[in-house]
Amino acid sequence: MTVSVPYADSLAEALPRSHWLDSPDAPAPRPALTGDTVCDLAVVGGGFTGLWTALLAKERDPSRDVVLVDARTAGWAASGRNGGFVSSSLTHGLGNGAERWPEELAELERLGLENLDEIQETLTRYGIDCGFRRDGKLWAATAPHQVEEVRALCRLAAAHGRKIDFLSGEEIRAEVRSPTFLAGAHDREGYALTDPARLVWGLLDACVRAGVRVYENTPVRRLREGVGTPAVVLETPYGRIGARHTALGTNVFPSLLKRLRLYTVPVYDYVLTTEPLTGAQLDSIGWRGRQGMSDLGNQFHYFRLTDDHRVLWGGYDAIYHYGSGLRDELDQRPETFAKLAAHFFTTFPQLEGVRFSHAWGGAIDTCTRFTAFYGTALAGRVSYALGYTGLGVAASRFGAQVMLDLLSGRETERTRLRMVRTKPLPFPPEPARYAGVELTRRSLDRADRNGGHRDLWLRTLDRFGLGFDS
Repeated sequence: MTVSVPYADSLAEALPRSHWLDSPDAPAPRPALTGDTVCDLAVVGGGFTGLWTALLAKERDPSRDVVLVDARTAGWAASGRNGGFVSSSLTHGLGNGAERWPEELAELERLGLENLDEIQETLTRYGIDCGFRRDGKLWAATAPHQVEEVRALCRLAAAHGRKIDFLSGEEIRAEVRSPTFLAGAHDREGYALTDPARLVWGLLDACVRAGVRVYENTPVRRLREGVGTPAVVLETPYGRIGARHTALGTNVFPSLLKRLRLYTVPVYDYVLTTEPLTGAQLDSIGWRGRQGMSDLGNQFHYFRLTDDHRVLWGGYDAIYHYGSGLRDELDQRPETFAKLAAHFFTTFPQLEGVRFSHAWGGAIDTCTRFTAFYGTALAGRVSYALGYTGLGVAASRFGAQVMLDLLSGRETERTRLRMVRTKPLPFPPEPARYAGVELTRRSLDRADRNGGHRDLWLRTLDRFGLGFDS
């Protein structure tokens, strides 16, 4: 018996790896650490958080001896697998910020826009060519109840000094042609797009040129307090690092500080990219502005054009595996790829016949408040930032600044923020964790299918400021 999977043919030649990382521009891995070494600052993690921390540390004090280590290669995990959306938001969107830190939201929005400006300036100063385009973002309402959600977003932005323009159905379809778009919104200042892998590699090169010592394929097995000097010791397979201070940018991976392990869960997100579109295919969808886009479902899609005219299409399913499962084989999920393909052709029926070139997944460090949290350990000698919940390409730079501020011991406008000084509620242990996540996923799906109506479970989570997102 043959079971036909809709649009399976479009996935037949899709490579099981990130489009961004599948590039001849990928640098050769740097050697692992062998033997013992000492430094002023050790940075654990070679994704965006770690790379920004190392580079900013050298910019603050060029004489500081900085070592950066990664368990594999820089950017191999979330930093090289995301959609390349560079958001100014430090709070996972205006709505989340207004719910949690209303008294700080104007300041958080200002700091977020400044952070985005500084990222753009840094790329220019270091000559990092990563396809950075500050063309803004479009939101598309694809269900009647979402039209009012779009209007509410625009009103909320205006109330906090931001301008997000409402677009009628005709106006958004003039930007990007899809029969599913009923209305939309356009943020012209708070979003950019980038090639995330090239951004990683550019930051890595800038770190090395600044004098950061980088060791790849160097997992840290244990962090412990030193006796006297150095204050912190990191144990790796072939050597140890003694450091005055340590910054942890390990995000979705189990923290070296065990007390943090219940604060995040790994949620798998999946992405497709098409083959390069022809001129006629591009004309059929419009998209002259090349803005990043997403729809407004609880289970939402995000999509964009790449520099070589592919459509990147990701999101919707957010998959948690029992026991905080985190394994390479979970990066592939054919049932989700088939679902994404079907949704893609519903959105863009004029692209029928297009094939997908890459299909991949990766884990997001999700926390209950949807945005990063920060802190210190070992009497202020270790700092951490984690829990970006899928919106960390730009926010990771802010997180790096916070970690360095905390290690310095000086109060700054960042460390005074209540958002920085507080933590999310932890997830419960298993089996309650898995049951709670699955119940939330099912309730979100029902809400999307029932005019946005939130059931008793979702309303209870809202009341206590809890949630599950990607």
